[in-house]
Amino acid sequence: MANNLILDKLESLKNKYEDIGKSLTEPDLMSDMKRYVKLNKEYKELQPIVEVYKEYSEVLSNIDHAKEILGNEKDEEMKEMAKAELDELNQKVGSFEEKIKLLLLPSDPQDTKNAILEIRAGTGGDEASIFAGDLYRMYTKFCEIKGWRIEITSASNGTVGGFKEIIMNVKGNGVYGILKYESGVHRVQRVPQTETQGRVHTSAATVAVLPEADDVDIELKNEDIKKETFCSSGPGGQSVNTTYSAVRLTHLPTGIVVSCQDQKSQIKNMEKAMNELRTRIYNLEYEKYLNEIAAKRKTMVSSGDRSAKIRTYNYPQARMTDHRINLTMYNLPNILNGNIQEIIDQLQMAENAERLKESEV
Repeated sequence: MANNLILDKLESLKNKYEDIGKSLTEPDLMSDMKRYVKLNKEYKELQPIVEVYKEYSEVLSNIDHAKEILGNEKDEEMKEMAKAELDELNQKVGSFEEKIKLLLLPSDPQDTKNAILEIRAGTGGDEASIFAGDLYRMYTKFCEIKGWRIEITSASNGTVGGFKEIIMNVKGNGVYGILKYESGVHRVQRVPQTETQGRVHTSAATVAVLPEADDVDIELKNEDIKKETFCSSGPGGQSVNTTYSAVRLTHLPTGIVVSCQDQKSQIKNMEKAMNELRTRIYNLEYEKYLNEIAAKRKTMVSSGDRSAKIRTYNYPQARMTDHRINLTMYNLPNILNGNIQEIIDQLQMAENAERLKESEV
């Protein structure tokens, strides 16, 4: 791969990275917050490929030096050392070239964002709500492992446990780029707590992951938003707050409605609700992009089809099957305890392989 076109591209990206670095030190930059956010984001995105390019350039330079020794050196021992070094360096080149191919693929600009994670009980009645609660615990444990922060926006409890619906903000490093693979229908096969004859039932819950919109992504106009306040309520509908702290927002142009009753403070609930509203409006456009991806790819990895069955959790066999890449693992308790990184790694590898094929066509 070490041809002039690729090296010119890498050199151009390195120069761009250095130029942005200089711009970020300009004293008046902070007066233009939109430009600062944009430049800072670009700088962080370019950093990995610039670091790999520097290492790759050093390996290429060492290869040239080893070849020079082989061509000119008379000492046989030195030539043997140079040959051994050349073999080792050629192996490194292959590894670097694979990394560079992936890094040069256009990245989804949403991947670095925080995310809104929604879990909703589907078919299966009370058992579906219980399963939605199991998924919630799985994701909260996963977020703990990753060092991410979770803020619940709203929750509707199931009648016998779990949730009919729970919506939360997940904040951390590259959250959306990792959690986006979880969007879709999750199916569970097990004997429900309410089953007296020991029969295995199938239930489902839907997971949706949305990239959180930044202030600079969407500008909301006050005249487009209908604001309402109401008393927060808990399980079974009983009032848990006698003040009108809960907030409901309706975006009149799109008809999107969001509510937040997690906080005792109306101001905090308003902030969370505005953030969620901004994200949902932003995602109307983002869905079009996802659907374009879904039309091109055979696997539904990180596509826009959130109604598709993506995964089955089979309790009797302690089995998890991800249907998008035909991955089956027999360590269900471990997975439900939040250890889903291996699954996501496999999904990312499958998606990257498909993207590389697209780029070579």
